[in-house]
Amino acid sequence: MTTDLNILRHSCAHIMAAAVKELWPETKLAIGPSIEDGFYYDFDKKEPFSDEDLVAIEKKMRQIIARDEPFVREDLEKTAALDLFKQLKEDYKVELIQGLPDGSVTIYKTGKNFLDLCRGPHIKSSGEIKIFKLLTVAGAYWHGIETNPMLQRIYGTCFETQEELDLYLNNLEEAKLRDHRKLGPQLGFFDIYHEEAGAGLVFYHPKGALLRTIIEDYEKAEHFKRGYQLVITPHIMDVALWKTSGHYDYYRENMYSFVMEDKEFVLKPMNCPGHILIYKSKTRSYKDLPLRLFELGTVYRREKAGVLHGLLRVRGFTQDDAHIFCLPEQLREEIKKIIDFVFQTMEVFGFKQWEVELSTRPEKYIGTLEDWKQATAALEDALKEKSIVYKINAGDGAFYGPKIDIKLKDALKRSWQCATIQCDFALPKRFNLAYIDAQGKECQPIMLHRVLLGSLERFIGALLEHYKGELPLWLSPTQILILPLKDTVAEYAESVKNKLEKYHIRVELDARNETLDKRIRNAELNKVPYCLVLGEREAKQEKVSVRKKGSGDQGVMGLEEFIVQINNQILEHK
Repeated sequence: MTTDLNILRHSCAHIMAAAVKELWPETKLAIGPSIEDGFYYDFDKKEPFSDEDLVAIEKKMRQIIARDEPFVREDLEKTAALDLFKQLKEDYKVELIQGLPDGSVTIYKTGKNFLDLCRGPHIKSSGEIKIFKLLTVAGAYWHGIETNPMLQRIYGTCFETQEELDLYLNNLEEAKLRDHRKLGPQLGFFDIYHEEAGAGLVFYHPKGALLRTIIEDYEKAEHFKRGYQLVITPHIMDVALWKTSGHYDYYRENMYSFVMEDKEFVLKPMNCPGHILIYKSKTRSYKDLPLRLFELGTVYRREKAGVLHGLLRVRGFTQDDAHIFCLPEQLREEIKKIIDFVFQTMEVFGFKQWEVELSTRPEKYIGTLEDWKQATAALEDALKEKSIVYKINAGDGAFYGPKIDIKLKDALKRSWQCATIQCDFALPKRFNLAYIDAQGKECQPIMLHRVLLGSLERFIGALLEHYKGELPLWLSPTQILILPLKDTVAEYAESVKNKLEKYHIRVELDARNETLDKRIRNAELNKVPYCLVLGEREAKQEKVSVRKKGSGDQGVMGLEEFIVQINNQILEHK
């Protein structure tokens, strides 16, 4: 690759903005960054962009590219930059400049007339861009705040070769077919938006609630095997707790709070303070550590309307949250055990690829620099000892500690943020946590925060998209659908259902007065893994005719043989 793809895409966003300004000079510019798969630019334009407008913008962009216009950087004093953009009537740029510290402000000029507030860098000239495509238009509030003006956001992408673009566009079409926001309601798993209830809140229907319960039951069993203890903490806690933890100062804009009887309470955005109070409920000895507390804890975060997205970004969600309180000499091994637990869990759910990031100290943080150094070293050493390839994500740690993020790769190679491991010296200090060591001295434990799947909502969204809704047998809410051919075999069909249920196989009976083809088609649409077709021959021989989704007719076999086969698949998490 000759050019950094982010720089190429950011430059392409500028060219798109230049094209828009040439076509509609009265349009006001907001921001236009590169993003993971391309770029976008936000515009304030009175009339909405149409599909025909996107075609016109692409045509104008090609003209600008053909002119091979240079990107020219210029540094201005803040006051001069303000005067310039006020003269251009670029109100959003003026607001951005006003929020910058005093000193030099960087702008980039492209061609004769277009300039933009930007710190760069950019490509040398527009002619370096060869392959690009504008994709969609969406609404976006300025700064993501719903009381601000609604802007129009044009998304695009840019690559170095046509082959890369074609592959990306094909994946986009495939992604539409896998969109959990469509699959979830279609399969009767969940819906999200109820006008009466508000946005960003998930309503699980029976099948979705069953899927979530299957996941939760698996997780509980695996945690118990590894020495975790299950706890449950309140959803509402006194604001004083959140002031001690630091969330009130560092996370307040994302918290829901209310006043009752002259006291302020918070709907918990995190589970950690509750687990800390459980730790503090009695005197702890060094022999009690490590203490691993686990909770499927529902939390509430005040997300802006503009960032809500299906199950991936909601306002109420459940985390498979755990906190490990340990001795300094136990820290590294506990981190490695968590890493192993994460990878084993991901493989069980069918994810084979991932990427790992180590996020370091942010600008706003609590605790001492020495504690941050030790915490970061512990996480990094654990990754190195396990020979795990990772990237440094500078400044993206939590306010109380650095973290390891493990992002899954799905069937389309897209990344999904799920597992996180955070190392925390600060909260144990703020809450005066202690244990008694072998010499009878009071010492401070170290605290690890971790989730495996992360938000269950986000993980269910990832599962549905990864499998295109066709969940493995062990996860399918309905594993078997029984299809009797005639009323004369109704009694046998009921007996087969009862036998399967005794083995805890999830089964439904479809005896509707519909053709077999229509009932099979319905089973296919509902992604049911197996259908058992029962006629008089099967009833007489106490057998079942098996159809497998995606493979068709599997032949006739004895019911007991089928049950053994199915149970083996379920036990092997297939």
